[in-house]
Amino acid sequence: MRPFEGTMPLEEARAIIERTIVPIARTERVRVLDASGRVLARDVAADADVPPFSRAAMDGYAVRAADTANASRQSPIALRCIEQTFTGQVPRHSIGPGQCIEVATGAPLPSGADAVVMVEETAGDGGTLQGAPYDTERGESNEIGLIRVFAAVQPQQNVGRQGADISRGQTVLHAGSFLNASRAGALSALGLTDVEVYAKPRVAILSTGDEIVDPGTPLAAGQIYDINKVTLSAVVSEHGGVPVTYRTAMDTLEDVSRAVDDCLAEDLLVFSGGSSVGRRDLIIDVIAEKGEVLFHGIAVKPGKPTAFGLVGGKPFFGMPGYPTSCLSNAYILLAPALRRIARLPGQPVRSLRMPLGARITSVTDRHQFYSVRIADGQAMPAFKASGDITSMSQADGYIEVPIGVGAVEKGETVDVTLF
Repeated sequence: MRPFEGTMPLEEARAIIERTIVPIARTERVRVLDASGRVLARDVAADADVPPFSRAAMDGYAVRAADTANASRQSPIALRCIEQTFTGQVPRHSIGPGQCIEVATGAPLPSGADAVVMVEETAGDGGTLQGAPYDTERGESNEIGLIRVFAAVQPQQNVGRQGADISRGQTVLHAGSFLNASRAGALSALGLTDVEVYAKPRVAILSTGDEIVDPGTPLAAGQIYDINKVTLSAVVSEHGGVPVTYRTAMDTLEDVSRAVDDCLAEDLLVFSGGSSVGRRDLIIDVIAEKGEVLFHGIAVKPGKPTAFGLVGGKPFFGMPGYPTSCLSNAYILLAPALRRIARLPGQPVRSLRMPLGARITSVTDRHQFYSVRIADGQAMPAFKASGDITSMSQADGYIEVPIGVGAVEKGETVDVTLF
């Protein structure tokens, strides 16, 4: 047994992780359809205008703005409608003096037109549109009739001009941009089908311990099911990584050493169990032999026996075996580190202020993350013990009790950070 000689303050541990983590450089191409949630690896410039033509921004009539001067309800202007044009069609005629063409929203603006009068500001003969549309089979114009215009328009009014959204040669998105739905849509507007993004970090997840077995396996005396492999995989997936699970390592130096070597194929190593100070907590010995332990032991509760280091040039987290301790530090330490490796933006903190529903006590020499559930507008304590997964599974978030505070009283206002 090798008791902790001291523990590191949480902020100091975070600073070490921040200095050590290197953002991933590997890239890959993915379909634009699958690009949301990824990080762009190269600048993207437009090779064409968007939209590629001037178009109607309203249903109505394409006109020469000068022809509508002084039009009003009391004194409408009459124009001769020579064609109908819908989206996906190209106008067959140019507009001359005293003419107009009926257009649908998004239809190309006809040659000669410089504005669109909204249909609400017009009327056909007898107050409704009359006549037949353009006869495409015969290739000739069937005039719709006279259209009365009740409002003047200015040049470019109700027109989406060519290149108004994106102009040819413009850098639309820069490398490092987080691709959300709207940015993926901008890529589609350029006609792109795939895009270069940074690869998702691959994260080796391994549990250690003779007592650990995978769910679905019959339990022998003294054995328990592996919880941490599942919870760590979920955290990795939620924060931009690809979890790669490895078989459980037995409590021997040889098997733990073999496991570390196997996991070096990935970008980040996360082990649970074996990081405390018992006779069979061997992971620290193996990491010290193969790499460098940057810290071991943090002044937090739960999660004190957490380690971090480098092995084979890869960052390594040694998480506690207790499920609540493991998952708590996965949220607090692993998730931010993984997002930095994946080049993802920091996750916004969501929190609520509310009264504490019951008194809680805390150790004064450690920063405690106390899990709570929200009920009837209060933060109700949910923490049981570091080994009880229900401390987290039945909680909505946690409150922080800083070092030096031994208790938080019922009714005191607390900040609940939501999971």
